[in-house]
Amino acid sequence: MNTTLSSKALLIIISSFVFSGCASYLQHTDTSFTAFTEQLWRAEKQLNQAESGQLIDMLPEALLQRQQQRLAWYKRLQQIDVSVLTEQNQINHAILVYRLANEIDEYRFGAHLMPLTAESGFHTDLGFMPKYTVFRSVKDYQAYIQKLAAIPRYMQQQTNLMKQGLATGITQPKAVLAGFEKSILSYVVAEPTESVFYQPFSSQPSYINDTEWQQLADEAAMQIRTAVNPAYQAYYHFMVNEYQPGARDTIAASALPQGADFYQNRLQHYTTLQLTPAQVHEIGLNEVKRIRQEMQQVIQQAGFNGSFADFIQFLRTDPQFYAKTPEELMRYAAFLAKKADAELPKLFKTLPRTPYGVVPVPAEIAPKYTTGRYSGPSRDDQAGFYWVNTYRLDRRPLYEMEALTLHEAVPGHHLQIALAREQNELPEYRRSFYTSAFGEGWGLYAEYLGMEMGFYQDPYSNFGRLTYEMWRAARLVVDTGMHSMGWSRQQAIDFLASNTALSMHNVTTEIDRYISWPGQALSYKLGEITIKRLRVETEQALGNRFDIREFHDVLLSNGSLPLVQLEQQVRRYITEQQQVE
Repeated sequence: MNTTLSSKALLIIISSFVFSGCASYLQHTDTSFTAFTEQLWRAEKQLNQAESGQLIDMLPEALLQRQQQRLAWYKRLQQIDVSVLTEQNQINHAILVYRLANEIDEYRFGAHLMPLTAESGFHTDLGFMPKYTVFRSVKDYQAYIQKLAAIPRYMQQQTNLMKQGLATGITQPKAVLAGFEKSILSYVVAEPTESVFYQPFSSQPSYINDTEWQQLADEAAMQIRTAVNPAYQAYYHFMVNEYQPGARDTIAASALPQGADFYQNRLQHYTTLQLTPAQVHEIGLNEVKRIRQEMQQVIQQAGFNGSFADFIQFLRTDPQFYAKTPEELMRYAAFLAKKADAELPKLFKTLPRTPYGVVPVPAEIAPKYTTGRYSGPSRDDQAGFYWVNTYRLDRRPLYEMEALTLHEAVPGHHLQIALAREQNELPEYRRSFYTSAFGEGWGLYAEYLGMEMGFYQDPYSNFGRLTYEMWRAARLVVDTGMHSMGWSRQQAIDFLASNTALSMHNVTTEIDRYISWPGQALSYKLGEITIKRLRVETEQALGNRFDIREFHDVLLSNGSLPLVQLEQQVRRYITEQQQVE
C-alpha cells in the first residue's frame, strides 16, 4: 500500500472525529475544549509525520492537502467562544491559533519554495536525523536505514520546489548564498563510516547479536554510498549550476511577490506584537543611541585613549581577546556555564531536572553558522547542549563569551526550554511550544541578569555585554531597513560594524542571516524590552514585597508565551499579590 495514502486515510479518520464528534460542544465546557484540543494536537502531529521508514511527502499536492486541513482546523478554532474558557484554556487556544496561523501563512506566501536560509536548510536538517531517532529495537534500525534510502526522493522533491521558486521569483537572495554549497559537500564522504548518518552504527547495542548487527551496519553503509552521497552530490550541482546563478539580485523581503505583506506578517509572527516596520525601526534607533552612550562610558572606564572606532578595532585585533585553540575556547565556555549554574538559586525558585552540555558547533555547518546556539533535547534520555562555534578562532572574541553563555545556556535558553518541557501539568503542545518573542527576549534578558550574577566584572566583558545588546538593538534598524526601507546589504553591514564590537565575519554572517530569515531578528530586543518593562511594573507595584525569584517563576511557569499572554499573567500576579494582607 502507498504509505502516503495510508497516512491520509488515518488523518481523515482523526479529522472526522475531531470536527464532527466535537463540533457540537465547541462553545460549551472547558472539559469539552480540552478533549477537542488534545484530538486536534494528535491530528496535527499526524499531519507533520511520515510513516515509519519514510520522510515526509513534499509533493505539491501533499503540501496543498496539508494547507487545506490546517485552514479547516483554524476555522473551527476561530468559532470557539474564548470568553467562557478558563485562563489556561484561553492560553491554550491562543497558542494553537498562533501555531496554525504560522503554518498557513508560510504556505500562503510561498516559504516552502525556498527551504533554506543563509546558514542552513533541509539538507542540514536531515543531518540531525541520527540525534532525533529513537533506537530501541532491530526494527528501529531497519526503519532508519529505510529513511536513508528515502533521502534521494525527499531531496528531489525539495529541489523541485526550489525550481518552482526560481520560476516565480521566490528565492533566497544571491548575495547570501556565497559558500552555501560547502555546507552541502560536507555531507559527501569517501568512507560511509565517516558520515554523520552512520553515527547510530558507531556502537553496537547489547540486544542485537554480532551477525545481525554487521548486516545492519553494512546496509547503512551501502545506503550512504548509493543513496545519501549521490543525493547530496546532485543537490550540490543544482545549487551551483542552477540555484545560485538564478537566485534573485534583490535582498528585501518586500521585493518578493506579496513582499510587503509577507514582511509585515513575519514581523508580527516573530514579535507577537502589532507594530509596523517604521515603528520597529524607530525603537531600534532610540535603543542604539541609548546603548552607545553606555558603551562610551565603559571605554572611558577602561582608560582607553582613542575614538569609539579605535576601541572597536583594538578589540577586534588584539590577540589577548582570542583563544589560541578550540579546546581553550571550549574550556572557557564550560567554566562560564558552571559559574552561571552556581548563581541560579539566587534568582530562581524552580530549576530544571534536565542537564546540559557544552559542545562545538558541528563542523559541517560551522563556517556559515552563528557564534553559538542552544540545541534542546528531543527525548527524556538526552541533555540539552550549548553549542560554541570554534571555526576561525580569530572571529570568536572572549569578551563576548559571558553574554553568549548566559543567553544560550543558563539562565537563558536551556533554563527556559527545559523548564517548559518539564511542566507536566501543561498539554504537550504547550511544553513543546516556542515563540521567538518570548524565548529570544528571555535570552537577552538573561544576559542582563548577568550583572546580578557577578559577571561582567572587567570593562571588556562588560563592553561585550553591551555590544551584544547593541547587536540586538541594531537588528531592529537593519532588518527593517533592508526588508522595508530600501537599505543595501553593505549599508546594513556598515551600521552593525560601526556600532558593535562583533568581528567582521560575525557581522557579515549575521546580516546574511537577517536577509534570509526576515523578521526573526526583531524578536530579541522587542521581547527583552517587554520583559524588562514588566519587571519594572511589578517592582513598582509591589515595592519591598517584590521577590525576584517569584517573578521569574511567573515568567517561566507557563512555558513560552506570546507577549500579550505574558503581560496578562504578570498583571494577574500583581493583582493577586496586592490583595494579600
